[in-house]
Amino acid sequence: MTPRERILTALKRQPTDIPAIGNAVSIATMDLMEATGCYFPEAHTNAEAMAGLAAAGYEVLGYDTIAPIFSVQHEADALCCEVDWGRRDMMPDATVHPCRTADDIHLPADILRHPSIVVALDALELLRSQYPDVAIVGKVFGPWTLAYHLFGIERFLMMTLDAPDEVHRILRALMPLPELLAHKQFAAGADVVTLADHATGDLVAPEMYRDFLWPLHRELAAAINGPLILHICGDTLDRIAWISRSGIECFHFESKVPASKARWAAGDRIALMGNINNPRTLLHGTPDDVAEEVHVALLAGVDIIAPECAVPLRTPTINLQTVADAARAWMPPTSKSRRRRR
Repeated sequence: MTPRERILTALKRQPTDIPAIGNAVSIATMDLMEATGCYFPEAHTNAEAMAGLAAAGYEVLGYDTIAPIFSVQHEADALCCEVDWGRRDMMPDATVHPCRTADDIHLPADILRHPSIVVALDALELLRSQYPDVAIVGKVFGPWTLAYHLFGIERFLMMTLDAPDEVHRILRALMPLPELLAHKQFAAGADVVTLADHATGDLVAPEMYRDFLWPLHRELAAAINGPLILHICGDTLDRIAWISRSGIECFHFESKVPASKARWAAGDRIALMGNINNPRTLLHGTPDDVAEEVHVALLAGVDIIAPECAVPLRTPTINLQTVADAARAWMPPTSKSRRRRR
């Protein structure tokens, strides 16, 4: 299998020749910037630099994927938030949240010509032409995350309690953007698109996910003609059953959810991707620590092994490489038993 075939097969929960390894979100680190000569903040705003840094996921780390959109702020910038594009050791951040009500939301008619949108589409096109056999991963942000950018996290979460009808209006007003951008990213060459929508269990009760967001995720899954990977940070065990019935092909989950429990909650309804811990294992652990988590995830039935979220910028390359190396060296227990009997 080619890396592209491996990922697309794993997304369908079908057998692959070797375990699939990928990233749904950023694997950019300062070490990989040095290795590629492509640095933040330019890699957020220049398509060649973005593609060059992203390609390290395949060229340096050995993953089956290349995911070129590192920041969560591209749509925010196009929606008139003020964005600080950061520096080599700092991710971008929205510094001004312009909206107060749903009536303040305006999706520009020319949003596809906005530089922060164009750069992602151009990077996807470059990578598709350069890596025809590698899975290219796009990324769009769902209405919940977009609302965080436009209203600010604290204000928006307060509205879910104080003005739920207004929240429904806000989310509905933002729905066209992820659908539009996902279609354009598939047309630009993406094989799969990450839908990042940060309704984390740390901030959002499961009933809120069910009532506010699950119907919209089902709509997006039905409307977008291509495989999606839903990414939600934090402890999501209490909503995986809902997520698995959304029609989305894959759920990218964090280490706060044990892999075996995630597989139990999801059943066979959705592929799982993750959930190698970032701060404890990839950033501060040893390669042996990484390998142990990879083997636990594989034994639990995780379909695509991946870091749990965007990796810290100072993550050592050897640990990120070990994600792929350990997965490919792994042998299922039944196979090990057969080898011993021989």
